This record gives sequence, C-alpha cells and structure tokens, in this order.
Amino acid sequence: MYILFWISLFFIIYTYVGYGILLYIILKLKTIIKGKRNPVPIGYTPTLTFIVAAYNEAYCIREKIENTLSLEYPDDKIEFIFVTDGSTDDTPTIIKEYPRIRLLHKDGRSGKIAAVHRAMQEVKTDIVVFTDANTMVNNQALLLMSRHYSDPSVGAIAGEKRVQIDETADATAGEGFYWKYESKLKKWDSELYSVVGAAGELFSIRTNLYEPVEPDTILDDFMISMNIARKGYRIIYEPDAYAMEKASADTAEELKRKIRISAGGVQSTLRLKSLLIPFKQPILTFEYISHRILRWVLTPYLMILIFVLNIIFIIQVGLFGLYGFLFVAQIFFYGAALLGRLLEAKQMKIKIFFIPYYFCLMNYAVIAGMFRYLFGEQSVLWEKAKRK
Repeated sequence: MYILFWISLFFIIYTYVGYGILLYIILKLKTIIKGKRNPVPIGYTPTLTFIVAAYNEAYCIREKIENTLSLEYPDDKIEFIFVTDGSTDDTPTIIKEYPRIRLLHKDGRSGKIAAVHRAMQEVKTDIVVFTDANTMVNNQALLLMSRHYSDPSVGAIAGEKRVQIDETADATAGEGFYWKYESKLKKWDSELYSVVGAAGELFSIRTNLYEPVEPDTILDDFMISMNIARKGYRIIYEPDAYAMEKASADTAEELKRKIRISAGGVQSTLRLKSLLIPFKQPILTFEYISHRILRWVLTPYLMILIFVLNIIFIIQVGLFGLYGFLFVAQIFFYGAALLGRLLEAKQMKIKIFFIPYYFCLMNYAVIAGMFRYLFGEQSVLWEKAKRK
C-alpha cells in the first residue's frame, strides 16, 4: 500500500506540476544545444476561409460579424462562411444584412459537427479557420496564424483562448488562472514538437488534411486537429492569435461545460488509442499522455486513492510524522476548496480560495464526465454554458 501511495502521489504531482517543469528543462537544454529559434515572419498569406457555426446567437452575432470583417487579411484571399443550421431566432436574418458573409442555413438541428461538415464541402481555399460565434478575435490573428503554413510540416494552428474575468469574479476566476497555465503548457508543447489538440474558440487547418469525424463526436475541434497530428503533421500554437471569451456565468455553468469536455475526453481517448503506442510518434505520444490522458483518465481517481490510503496510514502509525503531515496538507487544501465554495455562495471576493475550489471542480467533472459518457448520457447536441 505504501508503494501504491507514493506512485499515485508522483503521478498527481507530475500531471499538474511536474510535466510543466520537465518541459521547461527540456526546452532550456534544447535552446543551449541548438540555439534560439527565429520567429516566423508575417507575410505568407495562403487563401483562407473563415467559418463560424452559430446556433441561436442573435444576442452577439452582429458584434461577431463586425469583428470578423475587421480582421487584417488580403481581401482577395479570404472568404467568410457562417452556418446557422437549426437556429430559430434572428441569427440568419442578421447575417443576411452583410453581403460579404456567405450564409448556410437549413431548418433542423443536427449539431455543430454536422454544420461544420456541410460548410467544409463548400471550401475551395488552402486553409480554413474555425472560431466560435461568441468569441472575439484580435485584429492580426489570421496573419499570425497563416504565416506558419510556410512550413510544409505544419498541418494545423491552435490559437489562444483568453478568458475575461471581471472585478466581481466568483470561483470562475479559477478558469482564467487555469487557462493561463494551460496556455503556457501549450506554448512549450509546441516548441518541443506539437500542441496536443486545438480548442474550438480559434484554430486553423490545411483544407486538404480535413477528415470528417463521426457525427456523435463530442469534442469535434480536438478530434479534427488530432487526426491531422496522427498523420505526422505538427499543430503549432500561436499565442498572439487569440479569441476573447467571457467567463462562465457561474460555477454551475462552468461545471456543465467541464463535464461535457470530460465526457468528450474519454471518447477521444478511445478513438485515439493508436497514439498511446509510442513507436510511430514517440514525442507526440509523450505529450499526449502527459498533457491529456493522465488528466482525463487517471489522476482524479488517484487523488481519491491517496486520501483513503492516507487515512489508513494515520490509523496505523498515528498523526505525527510524514504521513500525518501529508494528511493535514490534504485537509487544508480541501478545506480551502470548501471555503471557496462557501464564499462563492456569499458572493465574497477572496480569490485565493477560488483556485483550489476550481481545481476540485475540474477533477469532479472528469469523474462525472466519464460516467456520463459510459452510460451514454452525453449528447452531441448540447446547450452551451451561459457566459457573463
């Protein structure tokens, strides 16, 4: 039991801290040996189609269109497609006001991935950029992303998601902290070899590498990009191309979103099982297991295991000593998370407690998401989390 405890503790620390430290050390050594890599200059501008799948987004679609049309890119090399399948509000009507936007609309809702598949059949350009309807993209994002396609080994580009946190932030402030850390890991993954998947807020692919995913795919953006990666192409992270998104309206909304992502993570693990074998793409496998698999499949359960084992050890050897210290440390951490939950209920702004609360929330979502997927309760059709 003692060996199991320490192995479990090692994997927990490695998942959330150790992997980042290891990446940092590897990249420092790489820089010493090979020197610092020169940045890719802006200037390579292949033909591009900008795709937005929107479902009942009348409250923000006009702002999205204005943002889209203001992006810097040669006018003769860019096309815009908005897909509004199943929308029952004024979203399609608003889009029709803008002649530069090509609208694809049909009645009946089949899900985002079905809408994306339909839009991709209309694409004739070299690359495609996908972004969500409720996110605003920075002005030079397309130029910054497109420049990387001058390298033929690059198959996709992942932009950065930035979460807007206001002064009255509740425990969703942890979302912003999480994404800052996640962005750093993505940057280091990309510098080592490749990002492990892209998020739907903003990403791009070579059109000829697009592979339709199964219609029941939960994390379509992740699967589309990872299918390209397992063909041997790299996914580059471009942090200066970003999509701004407001934080979830409250913790309940954030939990709903995280559970769906976790269910999709389990599904993706099963469908990308070939990446777990390191012989073909050892570096990608290392990144994939370290950055994704441990979080989605193993670590939350190890947290429960070491807590239970720690209680057993305390009963056997008492509260003093190393195991007593570790037990007290866990109690303090989970106590801080509980306090964060109570403070949120009272709308008190002490953000230091929101981070352990958000951390526990994330790990609970992983467990809940796995059960939801295994029992077939996660539909590809879903109501997106409400934002502030």
